[in-house]
Amino acid sequence: MTDEPTHPDAPGLEISLPSAMELTQLGLATMVDIRQAFEIEMKGAMPDTVHIPLFEVKRLLGHALTEDEQDILDAGTPTPMDVQGFFTTVNRLHHVHDHIVLLLCNSGRRSLNAAQLLRSMGYAKTLSVAGGFQAWKKLQAGAS
Repeated sequence: MTDEPTHPDAPGLEISLPSAMELTQLGLATMVDIRQAFEIEMKGAMPDTVHIPLFEVKRLLGHALTEDEQDILDAGTPTPMDVQGFFTTVNRLHHVHDHIVLLLCNSGRRSLNAAQLLRSMGYAKTLSVAGGFQAWKKLQAGAS
């Protein structure tokens, strides 16, 4: 795996999983799993991540969801996430602890969009983990 982004139209927004894990282990970053709760229940959770479901946050911020996003949101049970809770969590990670916020989804597509959204809101130290949870599963399978 390289540190090169998997999406050529997103330079500087992605980080490889090994690099993300190293930054987390060094205490310089925090991984935020943006998948919906049912996805984590079905596929599993990555250890040492904070869970903030992206689609609920987008809706709470007044952003329109695509039809696919709404379908995914509708497939699960809403969590008690609110806008204040979201910003409290992200601000604590990003500003107070000066951490890099590493966003993780299933494959890296949603987290890339989320990284762009957070960057546009002033969170400059936000990156998407290339390959997402699937890359972590492959890494775990290769290690065993």
